[in-house]
Amino acid sequence: MNNSRQIKHLYARAGFGIRFEDLHDQANQSIKKSVKKLFKASEKIEFLDALNENIDLRPKPVAQTDMDKMALQAERNKQEKALNDAWVKQLSETDAQLREKMTLFWHNHFSCNIGNAYYEQELNNVERANALGNFKTLLLQVSQTPAMLQFLNNQQNQKGHPNENFARELMELFTLGRGHYTEQDIKESARAFTGWAYSGKTGVYTFNPRVHDNGQKTFLGKTANYCGEDIMSIITDNKQTAVFLCTKLYRYFVNDIPDDTHVNQMADVLYKANYEIKPLLEFVFLSDWFYEDKNIGNLVKSPIELLVGLNRQFYISYQNPDVLMQFQRTLGQVLFRPPNVAGWPGGRSWIDSSSLMYRMKIPSTILNAGLIDFTGKATPEDEAYLASQRKQQLNVIKRVQAQPNWDKFLHDIPPDTTHLQIAEFMLEPKLDKTVVDEMNSSADIKSTIIQIVSTPEYQLC
Repeated sequence: MNNSRQIKHLYARAGFGIRFEDLHDQANQSIKKSVKKLFKASEKIEFLDALNENIDLRPKPVAQTDMDKMALQAERNKQEKALNDAWVKQLSETDAQLREKMTLFWHNHFSCNIGNAYYEQELNNVERANALGNFKTLLLQVSQTPAMLQFLNNQQNQKGHPNENFARELMELFTLGRGHYTEQDIKESARAFTGWAYSGKTGVYTFNPRVHDNGQKTFLGKTANYCGEDIMSIITDNKQTAVFLCTKLYRYFVNDIPDDTHVNQMADVLYKANYEIKPLLEFVFLSDWFYEDKNIGNLVKSPIELLVGLNRQFYISYQNPDVLMQFQRTLGQVLFRPPNVAGWPGGRSWIDSSSLMYRMKIPSTILNAGLIDFTGKATPEDEAYLASQRKQQLNVIKRVQAQPNWDKFLHDIPPDTTHLQIAEFMLEPKLDKTVVDEMNSSADIKSTIIQIVSTPEYQLC
C-alpha cells in the first residue's frame, strides 16, 4: 500500500506541502493516520506576539506637527512590517500547518484592512484560536474585535442613526451570501447591533446600552426585541449559512468549481455538528472524492502559499524581510492588506500574464540568485541571455539576501532518486511530455530542481 500521491495531495491542501523525508515516513500509512497526524500537530495554538504596544492608546499631543505625524506613520509602518514578517515566519516554520492554513482562510473570509497593526494581530489571533473550533464562537468573537468594529463602522452604529455596514457584510460575506436576505433585514439587524463598540481608552470591546436600540425588530420573518447575538443565532440556524461556508471551503480545499452534491454533504456535516469545523474538515479529507484525479493539482497557489511552500521546502531564511513584503506586493497578496471588504477573489484571478512571469521567476531569484540554469540545452540566444543574467546575479544576491539550505534539502532526498521522481514529487499535476523530456535531459540535481520550481506546473497545488 503506497499512498504517497494521496498524502502529498493532502499536505498540499491541508498544509503548505510536505518534505521528502516526511512523505517517505508516511507513504505506507493509511490516509486516516495522516489526517489524524495533521490534526494532532495543529492542537497547539501559537499566537502571534510581534507587537506589544497599541499606538492608538497613546495620549494624544495637544498640537501635532507634520513631523510628529510623519514619525507616527513611520512607527505604524514598522509595526505593520513586523507583523507581516512574524506571520510569514510562523507559516513557514510551524508544525501546526492545518491551523495556519485555516487561519489564512479566515483571514480572507473576515477580510479586514485598517491602519492599526496591533488590532490586526489581535483579530488574527482570534481567527487562529478558533480556526478549527466552532464557527459560531469565531463569528461572535471576530465581530467584537476592535479591528472589525472599526473596519465596518460599527463604532458609528447608534440608536436613531443606524450604520448598516456591519449588518450588510455579516450576511453578504460572512454567513448567508447575497440573495438570502432583504434590504429591510439589513436595516432591522443594524438596529440590533447598535451599541456594539470598543473603548478608545482601553481598546477593549464594550457594549454601550445608552446608544442601543431597544425596540422591536423584524428579521428574516421573526419579530422580537433582538440584540446582536440574537441576530447571529437566527443567521446560523438558517442552513444556508452552512451551505455558503462549505461552498467557500470546497473552493479553498478541493476545486474552484463547486460540486453541489459534495458541498451539500459538507453542509449537512457542519450543520449537524452545530458548526464545529473539525468534523467538517475530517469529513472532507477522508472522502474518496477529495483524492480524485480531477481534484489534484488543479488549484492555483495563492502568492502566500507559493512563498511559504518554497520557504518550507528549502528551509529559506531572509536577512532582509522587506524582500518578502516586496514579493507579496508584486504577486498581489500582502497579508493584512486585502484589497477590499470581500478579500482576495483567489482561484484563477491570482494569475495574469505579468504575475505569471514574476511567479515563475521568484523561485530562481531566491534559490539561485535570479538564474534559471538551462544547462544542457543552451542555444546561442540562451548563452547571450545567461551572460547578461550572470551580471545581474551579484545585484540579486545583494538585494534579496535569502539563504536556502541546499544541504538540508538535498540530504532529505534518497540517493537513488531519479530526476523524474524528484519532478513527480515537487509538482502536483501529472507531468506532461515537455517536463519529462526536460528532466531526462537535465544535468545536475540543483539545476533540475530550479527548473522544476520555475515551471507553470509549480504554480498549481
